[in-house]
Amino acid sequence: MAQQFIVQLRNEPGALATLAEALAARGVDLRAIGGGGLGDVGHVIMTTADDDTARQVLDEKGYTYFEGESLLAEVDDRPGGMAAIARRLADAGVNIHGHLFIGRWGDRAMFAFVVDDPEKARPVLEG
Repeated sequence: MAQQFIVQLRNEPGALATLAEALAARGVDLRAIGGGGLGDVGHVIMTTADDDTARQVLDEKGYTYFEGESLLAEVDDRPGGMAAIARRLADAGVNIHGHLFIGRWGDRAMFAFVVDDPEKARPVLEG
Protein backbone atom coordinates (compact mmCIF):
# COMPACT_ATOMS: atom_id res chain seq x y z
CA MET A 1 0.00 0.00 0.00
CA ALA A 2 1.07 3.59 -0.54
CA GLN A 3 2.27 5.97 2.10
CA GLN A 4 -0.21 7.78 4.34
CA PHE A 5 -0.01 11.53 4.59
CA ILE A 6 -1.43 13.27 7.66
CA VAL A 7 -1.78 16.92 6.67
CA GLN A 8 -2.53 19.74 9.07
CA LEU A 9 -5.22 22.15 7.85
CA ARG A 10 -6.89 25.22 9.22
CA ASN A 11 -10.36 24.28 10.41
CA GLU A 12 -12.16 26.70 8.13
CA PRO A 13 -14.30 26.61 4.99
CA GLY A 14 -12.24 25.85 1.90
CA ALA A 15 -9.16 24.34 3.58
CA LEU A 16 -9.79 20.85 2.25
CA ALA A 17 -10.95 22.21 -1.11
CA THR A 18 -7.70 24.16 -1.54
CA LEU A 19 -5.59 21.09 -0.79
CA ALA A 20 -7.67 18.80 -3.02
CA GLU A 21 -7.55 21.32 -5.87
CA ALA A 22 -3.76 21.64 -5.61
CA LEU A 23 -3.36 17.86 -5.75
CA ALA A 24 -5.84 17.52 -8.62
CA ALA A 25 -4.09 20.26 -10.62
CA ARG A 26 -0.96 18.11 -10.55
CA GLY A 27 -2.84 14.93 -11.47
CA VAL A 28 -2.71 13.29 -8.02
CA ASP A 29 -5.54 10.80 -7.52
CA LEU A 30 -6.69 10.31 -3.92
CA ARG A 31 -7.13 6.63 -3.04
CA ALA A 32 -8.38 6.90 0.56
CA ILE A 33 -9.13 9.96 2.64
CA GLY A 34 -10.41 10.85 6.10
CA GLY A 35 -9.96 13.63 8.60
CA GLY A 36 -11.52 16.05 10.99
CA GLY A 37 -10.97 19.15 13.04
CA LEU A 38 -11.52 20.79 16.39
CA GLY A 39 -11.16 24.45 17.20
CA ASP A 40 -8.86 26.16 14.72
CA VAL A 41 -6.96 23.04 13.66
CA GLY A 42 -8.00 20.32 11.26
CA HIS A 43 -6.30 17.49 9.45
CA VAL A 44 -6.71 15.15 6.56
CA ILE A 45 -5.32 11.62 6.36
CA MET A 46 -4.89 10.38 2.82
CA THR A 47 -3.26 7.91 0.50
CA THR A 48 -2.60 8.79 -3.12
CA ALA A 49 -1.77 7.13 -6.41
CA ASP A 50 1.38 9.29 -6.70
CA ASP A 51 3.26 9.82 -3.44
CA ASP A 52 6.17 11.70 -5.03
CA THR A 53 3.95 14.35 -6.62
CA ALA A 54 1.75 14.58 -3.51
CA ARG A 55 4.87 15.22 -1.42
CA GLN A 56 6.01 17.92 -3.89
CA VAL A 57 2.62 19.66 -3.72
CA LEU A 58 2.58 19.57 0.09
CA ASP A 59 6.13 20.95 0.25
CA GLU A 60 5.55 23.65 -2.39
CA LYS A 61 2.34 24.83 -0.71
CA GLY A 62 3.96 24.89 2.74
CA TYR A 63 1.76 22.32 4.43
CA THR A 64 2.78 20.77 7.74
CA TYR A 65 2.46 17.02 7.36
CA PHE A 66 3.66 13.64 8.54
CA GLU A 67 4.27 10.84 6.09
CA GLY A 68 4.43 7.20 7.04
CA GLU A 69 4.13 3.68 5.75
CA SER A 70 0.59 2.29 5.70
CA LEU A 71 0.44 -0.90 7.74
CA LEU A 72 -2.63 -3.03 7.14
CA ALA A 73 -4.47 -4.76 9.94
CA GLU A 74 -7.69 -6.72 10.28
CA VAL A 75 -9.81 -6.36 13.38
CA ASP A 76 -12.95 -8.13 14.54
CA ASP A 77 -15.93 -6.18 13.21
CA ARG A 78 -17.67 -5.93 16.57
CA PRO A 79 -17.70 -3.56 19.52
CA GLY A 80 -14.21 -3.57 20.98
CA GLY A 81 -12.38 -4.64 17.81
CA MET A 82 -10.59 -1.32 17.38
CA ALA A 83 -10.12 -1.00 21.14
CA ALA A 84 -8.25 -4.32 21.24
CA ILE A 85 -5.78 -3.47 18.49
CA ALA A 86 -5.26 0.10 19.74
CA ARG A 87 -4.53 -1.27 23.23
CA ARG A 88 -2.03 -3.82 21.86
CA LEU A 89 -0.21 -1.05 19.99
CA ALA A 90 -0.21 1.18 23.07
CA ASP A 91 1.09 -1.62 25.28
CA ALA A 92 3.93 -2.15 22.77
CA GLY A 93 4.83 1.55 23.07
CA VAL A 94 3.62 2.38 19.55
CA ASN A 95 1.92 5.72 18.88
CA ILE A 96 -0.76 5.82 16.17
CA HIS A 97 -0.38 8.94 14.03
CA GLY A 98 -3.37 8.10 11.87
CA HIS A 99 -5.55 5.35 10.50
CA LEU A 100 -7.92 4.88 7.61
CA PHE A 101 -10.87 2.52 7.36
CA ILE A 102 -10.38 0.37 4.24
CA GLY A 103 -13.39 -1.93 4.22
CA ARG A 104 -15.49 -4.58 5.88
CA TRP A 105 -15.76 -8.24 4.88
CA GLY A 106 -18.01 -10.56 6.85
CA ASP A 107 -16.98 -10.34 10.50
CA ARG A 108 -13.66 -8.54 9.79
CA ALA A 109 -12.78 -4.88 9.20
CA MET A 110 -9.56 -3.67 7.53
CA PHE A 111 -7.63 -0.57 8.58
CA ALA A 112 -4.41 1.06 7.41
CA PHE A 113 -2.37 2.51 10.27
CA VAL A 114 0.55 4.94 10.21
CA VAL A 115 2.59 4.78 13.40
CA ASP A 116 5.76 6.19 14.93
CA ASP A 117 7.59 2.83 14.92
CA PRO A 118 6.57 0.47 12.08
CA GLU A 119 9.06 -2.21 13.15
CA LYS A 120 7.49 -2.47 16.62
CA ALA A 121 3.98 -2.30 15.17
CA ARG A 122 4.30 -5.04 12.52
CA PRO A 123 4.25 -8.02 14.92
CA VAL A 124 1.34 -6.47 16.83
CA LEU A 125 -0.72 -5.84 13.68
CA GLU A 126 0.13 -9.18 12.12
CA GLY A 127 -0.58 -11.16 15.29
